[in-house]
Amino acid sequence: MISNKRLLIALVLVLAGITGLGLIYRPDPLFLIKKNFTIFSEVYSEVSEGYVVEVDPEKLMRHGIRSMLETLDPYTVLIEESQIPEMEIMSRGGYAGVGIEVGSRGGRLVVIAPIEGYSAHRKGIKAGDVILEVNGMTVETLSADELQLQMRGDTGTTVELKIERFGIDTPLVFELTRERIEVRNITSYGIIDNGQRIGYIQLTRFGQNTAEEVRNAINDMRSNGGLNSLVLDLRNNPGGLLFEAVKTVDKFVGPGIGVVTTRGRAIESRTVFRTEESPMLGDEPLVVLINNGSASASEIVAGALQDLDRAVIIGERSFGKGLVQIVKPLSYNLALKMTTSKYYIPSGRSIQTVDYGGANAYDQPGREFETRAGRKVYQHNGIDPDLHLEAVQQSMLGIALQQQNHYFFFANEYAADHESFDAQSDSEAAYDEFRLYLNRVGFTYTNQAERYFAQLEQSILDHPSGIDSNLLAQLRSQIETAKSREMDIFKDQIRKELITELTNRFEDSSNRLISLITYDDGMSLALRILSDQQRYRSVLSP
Repeated sequence: MISNKRLLIALVLVLAGITGLGLIYRPDPLFLIKKNFTIFSEVYSEVSEGYVVEVDPEKLMRHGIRSMLETLDPYTVLIEESQIPEMEIMSRGGYAGVGIEVGSRGGRLVVIAPIEGYSAHRKGIKAGDVILEVNGMTVETLSADELQLQMRGDTGTTVELKIERFGIDTPLVFELTRERIEVRNITSYGIIDNGQRIGYIQLTRFGQNTAEEVRNAINDMRSNGGLNSLVLDLRNNPGGLLFEAVKTVDKFVGPGIGVVTTRGRAIESRTVFRTEESPMLGDEPLVVLINNGSASASEIVAGALQDLDRAVIIGERSFGKGLVQIVKPLSYNLALKMTTSKYYIPSGRSIQTVDYGGANAYDQPGREFETRAGRKVYQHNGIDPDLHLEAVQQSMLGIALQQQNHYFFFANEYAADHESFDAQSDSEAAYDEFRLYLNRVGFTYTNQAERYFAQLEQSILDHPSGIDSNLLAQLRSQIETAKSREMDIFKDQIRKELITELTNRFEDSSNRLISLITYDDGMSLALRILSDQQRYRSVLSP
């Protein structure tokens, strides 16, 4: 008879063997890849060759790839051949063109702005010009992106544009020379308060040479009267190159400080990026402006400067993109942009808002961290500013004016009739002219109250309830009366948009900046903070 002890040992061995066999026979990842690739290939082949109607095999495969990638995150995508040039511009920092930003307004392709210092600007192309032809070919069937490609080419070659300008009866023809266009990451900079020597830098992207542009802007402001403090504007900056974000932080903190850590599945994706240089502005007061359009690399800069107690962050909570992508070249001039890691700023927190891959214990939302000085900061949901500004909600009136391009077209008329525009002295008269323009062109829109009333009226028609029609007429009259006052109610909001469009027609980037400060709540608060050192220090204290 087998003893109980021996029986117990045998059972343990059997269980261990079962467990071991389970481990031994667990499918390995390479097998699963091969297995599912074979299944996918067979399904693709069968459908391509035997489906009831002929299918486009390339379109079918592209849809399959995109559907597969959509199960991961919005940033892991297949990059088509036509998209490669734009990515190369981002990485290389330039292209050969004539220096025009093009967009669609009212169904026509127009010049949004000539880029200062390049061929189009030098030859006299203006914002608002309507492009009719490029090299003798009509642009009616082209998109804005297709027109941009037509204007690019080899340095030194020429492009002929035929344009229509408001107030001039006959089309104008310009011969422009293609030249190297440096894609500027800084759209404007300058001293915005001469008395206190407060500087301003607006960064709209983190492309190639961003940190060098920041260095040059700081040096330029210093050499022209000095620089005592700075506003770094990262609003609506969608991000870009990680190493440029780190080198930008380099300008404001000492060497050897960890700015961002990346962590992913692969060992090579786990890296700490540190500052390397002595700072250009090591102690001068610094404010960073952010909003919900500030993402990725701009959040690294804002978050690092917040965690290091180096800057006061003002604005709205940022977007919350804490994922790092790399681009892998594929066959046939395609590429795969793929998320490979998450990034963590100096306090150790992630700022990723949406969890796409399953959070571990370290990444739990709401986890509390501390800045270098001991201030409380929290994980996820972007960068929470030190001083909040509420996002301005656009009225239905303001949205309609934008969507129907009335600011743009009025500015064209105004520029044809006026030699100059001063935001301080001319804005009231320009606003009155704008109201007359809207009446003349027959501007109409539907506000929220009218939409609700239309639903109510339709409901009553569908389900008669004996409501007196006079009551509906009175309500409609009250809604129309209230609507007639909306140009006065939303005057400040509309005037700000109008002034922005008009200054684009008459001012260069530095003067435009100063003209618009009065109408920018973020800038106004930044100036107040930088002018009050006691309050500045108190914000950065625990």
